[in-house]
Amino acid sequence: MFRLAVTTLRYRTAAFLAIFIAVLLGGALLSAAGGLLETGLRLNAPPQRLAAAPIIVTGDPAYHPPNGSGSAAFPERHRVHPDLTTKLASTPGVAKTIADGSFPAEVNLTSPTADELPGHTKPFGTALAGHGWSAAGLTPYGLTAGRAPRSGQVVLDERLAGSAKPGDHVTVTVGGEPRTYTLAGIAAAQHQVDVPAVFFADADVPVGVDAIGVFPSDGTSARDLAKRLELPTGVKAYTGDDRGVAEFQGIATSLPLIIMSGVFGGMVAVVMALVVSATIGLSVRQRRRELALLRASGATPRQVGKMVIAETMTVGLIGLALGLLCGRFAGTWIFGMLADGGIVPSQLRFDQGPLPFAGAAILTFLVLRITVGFAAGRASRIRPIQALAEAAVPNVALSRIRVIIGLVFAGATVAIALSTPFMGPANAAAIGGPAGLTGSIATAILAPLVIQRALIPRITRLVEQRGTSGVLAVINLRVRAVQFGAILIPITIATAIAIGNIYSQTTQQKAAVDAFTGNLAGDVVITGGIPASLTKAASSLPGVTASSELVRSKGWIEEPYDTSHTSDAWPLLGLSGPIYKDKVTKGSLDDLTGDTVALPPGTAKKLKVDVGSEIGLRLGDDALVKVKVVALAEGPSGYESLLLPAQLLASHTTTGLPSQLVLKTNEKLHPDLSKWPGTTIGGRELLADGLDTGLGVDAWIAYLLAAIAVAYTAIASVNTIAVAVLDRRREFGLQRLTGSTRRDVLRMLGLEGLLIAGLGLVTGLITAAFTVLPIALATRGWPIPSGPVWILLAWIAVVLLLVVPTVAIAGRIAMRPKPMDALSSAVG
Repeated sequence: MFRLAVTTLRYRTAAFLAIFIAVLLGGALLSAAGGLLETGLRLNAPPQRLAAAPIIVTGDPAYHPPNGSGSAAFPERHRVHPDLTTKLASTPGVAKTIADGSFPAEVNLTSPTADELPGHTKPFGTALAGHGWSAAGLTPYGLTAGRAPRSGQVVLDERLAGSAKPGDHVTVTVGGEPRTYTLAGIAAAQHQVDVPAVFFADADVPVGVDAIGVFPSDGTSARDLAKRLELPTGVKAYTGDDRGVAEFQGIATSLPLIIMSGVFGGMVAVVMALVVSATIGLSVRQRRRELALLRASGATPRQVGKMVIAETMTVGLIGLALGLLCGRFAGTWIFGMLADGGIVPSQLRFDQGPLPFAGAAILTFLVLRITVGFAAGRASRIRPIQALAEAAVPNVALSRIRVIIGLVFAGATVAIALSTPFMGPANAAAIGGPAGLTGSIATAILAPLVIQRALIPRITRLVEQRGTSGVLAVINLRVRAVQFGAILIPITIATAIAIGNIYSQTTQQKAAVDAFTGNLAGDVVITGGIPASLTKAASSLPGVTASSELVRSKGWIEEPYDTSHTSDAWPLLGLSGPIYKDKVTKGSLDDLTGDTVALPPGTAKKLKVDVGSEIGLRLGDDALVKVKVVALAEGPSGYESLLLPAQLLASHTTTGLPSQLVLKTNEKLHPDLSKWPGTTIGGRELLADGLDTGLGVDAWIAYLLAAIAVAYTAIASVNTIAVAVLDRRREFGLQRLTGSTRRDVLRMLGLEGLLIAGLGLVTGLITAAFTVLPIALATRGWPIPSGPVWILLAWIAVVLLLVVPTVAIAGRIAMRPKPMDALSSAVG
């Protein structure tokens, strides 16, 4: 039977090519997902600027809820106490310690800026390029010209210096204020450092200590010494590649990558199973006559089943092997997109060892074996006479078990859609997202019934008016509902996943942006590091009626402990003026100065606090501050923020400065910002700049799934259409012998393709609606999604451009033989 299985491969090239490509793509994407998972678990980021120190001591970059589970990355730099440097230096086995403080510093030269340098990245939008000269030994940096800086002097990385030479005056923006320094020297790193450094005299460093480099004495193991260091709570020692955690922001917790890899891999496995099963099922159904003849000539059901399994597994395993070879390229490509999108730091190393490939191989093999097992079981159980009858007139009836399973998934889709509007915006996507998948599975299972029942009389009459070709197209769709179902499945799944994920994401993003910016008054916004001098100058401009600095960060309420926000943080909004528009139910925002806070009324009631109470806030840099409640301020439901004085919140951010200045004016303003480099001015649209809605990972999951949908649609649709059309050579030959021309047959195929593409789009859009509309209702308050219409139009065009040309090309190939040769063909 194995020899017979191998022999049949050359006669079923199109069908087995479809299976081969689907498995290849699935194996590559699953191994890529495994690589993302391994990367998230390892979190290896080889240090660059801190590479010379064998041990780096820094604050824990992840927040661990005191009464909750999980962890979350601190949004700001977690600094350590300066006295810790001296304490560690006195530890036995420590040769020396070097403290480092990082802060934003921008050199204003005519030479290439840091943004234009190859390999340069800004961690979370902020280039932490400023350091004290003593920290140069952590890289190490070496002088190539000049000397070490004194107060009022700087040493530049040679990539920043350009044509400048020691003794020249350079302008460096520090703390939002441009200042003139004397260039004392030029330095070069001894290995690659993405962010070029600006070194100041240690006395001129405006920040505390971010990290401490610890150098063991001769003969002392770095790992052993790191374990012996006496560190305060919330401070950790890192060695090896883990030292990158202290240098690069964002390498704090593996949760985003783990979630992404899990959802990504699971979706790939499900989509691959549906596409492969549909293709295998189509291939087996097309061979009913061949299998019936085998049974009639003495083959047992078990032998027929083994033959189907053997030939499919042979092709599938070859595809799997090549897919695993492509897995490394797929993983690197996807990880590169995540790094470019700011989801993960570019310095994080992509790890893809043997385990991701082994896991992908096992999962792909199981999916392939299970799907082919079902198809082989059906092929082996059918009786010879029944097979010959179904080969002539295909059976459209579905088994009772299949219908029940399909209805269960359809019911689950409806149940998910009905429950989603009652969830908060933060949980709406997690609850409503699976509706697209369950709906796609239901459609895939019930595809033949969908085709038969969806062809309502009005559509049927419309197509039949196209003449004989239209009548034949409608008859073929009804009679060959099972075969056309294999084409319908990838189109429906892809439409549901692509449209559902993209529009769900755009809807959530629009709702979050509107919620976080709609409650702020003002028509002029200045962005960038906002120093006090800019605030004073802009506020005194003619026509400015009110102004407020704006600071955004995240934090947690710990005293009393708020169980509604554990690993997920509260949005923190810092204000310094009367621009907040939502209702204040008690107290006054005029009192929002010093160490104070305004809470949402519902949160105050839950925590049993009121105006005048004192609470403890854990801010984004791990500082626990005691603040007095001075007001209860409402916010958009599900998007409430804690309001703090701008200066209090800014002092606990990485930059130490407000990020925006909002002005209420009664006339158009065009202030001169040349004194404050790096700032821009615009309208209210700038309020969304740099806004972290917490949807970054969700967005990339949605876009990756949409990309998978597009890839599988392009491959699966083309393959299944080609298989289905090429198998109809005898039918086309008979039509041509009875008077139809090539043009008539192609016209019939074109109408069939348009109908199945349209039906796939409609069922896919209906399935996507079970995800998008409930999420829109939960996040925006009404079931109208937001997002550009061109995405929907582009997707419709993609589907039509895939289906219609493929049908035409496959039809022409199928009609190459003469009609009599087609009727006598061994295949099709």
